[in-house]
Amino acid sequence: MVPHTPFEARNAEPLLRIVNLSKSYLQRRAFTRRAFTVNAFEDVNLTIHRGATLAIVGESGAGKSTLANCLALLEKPSAGEILFEGRNLLSLQKKELAGAHRRIQLIFQNPTSALNPRLTAEEIIAEPLEIQKIGTRDDRRTRAREIMDLVGLSARMTGKRPMEFSGGQRQRLAIARALALEPKLLILDEALASLDLANQQTILSLLGGLRAELSLTYVHISHDLRFVSEFADEVAVMSRGRIVEQKPAAELFARPEHPDTQALLAAMPSLESICLRRPA
Repeated sequence: MVPHTPFEARNAEPLLRIVNLSKSYLQRRAFTRRAFTVNAFEDVNLTIHRGATLAIVGESGAGKSTLANCLALLEKPSAGEILFEGRNLLSLQKKELAGAHRRIQLIFQNPTSALNPRLTAEEIIAEPLEIQKIGTRDDRRTRAREIMDLVGLSARMTGKRPMEFSGGQRQRLAIARALALEPKLLILDEALASLDLANQQTILSLLGGLRAELSLTYVHISHDLRFVSEFADEVAVMSRGRIVEQKPAAELFARPEHPDTQALLAAMPSLESICLRRPA
């Protein structure tokens, strides 16, 4: 893995600020049909500096993926603000939102279900450019091949469809598609969870190189703390829909304060325990 270079936030401006963000859903009981509210997350406040990597960690059901969808504007929060480069994305008009979508991209956990199986790799990467009406068809093809090279996919793969790729290659393809619109913020929702250990290391190394080369900012959503200390500058711990602790990564791992953070760290498997569980 490429060594992680700690990010110095003191002189960096915030790229994204989340202010009192909440998301709730109206549900109805099966028999009485009475309505009730379910809170996915509540009063989330976060600041993400330009060029930094923030990891949002927590157990399954903590609200992390719903938060990721809201940050990527795939779902509308119930309350609060999402300030991107100083502008509240939730107050933008439809035309202005198109520009915001270009600058914020979401990479899903399972690239197999996220990628259109009928399209070739080249078409998958070029599709966002076509939707945004950027460039000619030849321009889009050229851009797609450039990005494939950037993420380590051979030019010979341009005509292949997703099912012809390995798991690690499909995740590279998903990253390439996200990069097509030259975003400033990448949100990775459990993007390593479907990969084996070797591919997780490889993808993390790729992401580290891309962050430096393209001046990207990352939000990693994860329930797995094994790699967080290696790639994250800041860690926010989410539990039952709230941020319960946020610190620089090294400090959080050394001195966790909240009981939920301590429980997460205590449950983190060590390399020795992983090796012991492997069959001979």
